[in-house]
Amino acid sequence: MRHYILVIMLAVCAAVSAQNDRQLIREGNRLYRQKQYAQAEVLYRKAIAKKADNPQAVYNLGCALMMQQKDSAAIVQYENATKLEKNKLRQSKSWHNIGVMCQSHKMYGEAVRAYEQSLRLNPSDDETRYNLALCKQLNKNNPQQDKNQQDKKNEEKEDDKGQQQKKDKKDQQKEEQPKEQMSKDNAERLLDAAVQNEKATQQRLKKALQQPRKKQLQKNW
Repeated sequence: MRHYILVIMLAVCAAVSAQNDRQLIREGNRLYRQKQYAQAEVLYRKAIAKKADNPQAVYNLGCALMMQQKDSAAIVQYENATKLEKNKLRQSKSWHNIGVMCQSHKMYGEAVRAYEQSLRLNPSDDETRYNLALCKQLNKNNPQQDKNQQDKKNEEKEDDKGQQQKKDKKDQQKEEQPKEQMSKDNAERLLDAAVQNEKATQQRLKKALQQPRKKQLQKNW
């Protein structure tokens, strides 16, 4: 699977600020051709720092990241490049490269969508057309691929939901437990008080029975 790298020529009559970012891109391209991708990445980033809306710098940064197998970061740069780039042929190259990375990760559904977008912009690209046909066939033979990814996301959501439910239940049990404990303690205290009152009553009754009865005097009115 081939991917594209744009070579930017230094414009002699460009403004000084433009010359600076273009010079950085040219130096980055030289390092890229020497397979010094990390060093090329640094120069492309410097070019973007000087001119953030330079689509070539953004695109080439995506290429340098891609060659370092930093696919997620590369896709972000390619997507940014499609928004900045006005030239349809260059836009198509970004989508082509996104398709290449998705295909390498067996994300055939995503690869198909990227290749289709690339062909809309450049219908004459036979290599993209071949990759599209191949990924369509692979996606047809492996229909579970995209479904498995969606199922995995759904499972993660369900796991999060289950964990939250367990936490809520545990918190509820913690809240209910003190209430149950408090009711039990109250019952024990009431029982102890009743026992003590009963003992006191029996002692008073026993004492009263032991004492001699006093003669009751009737009072005249």
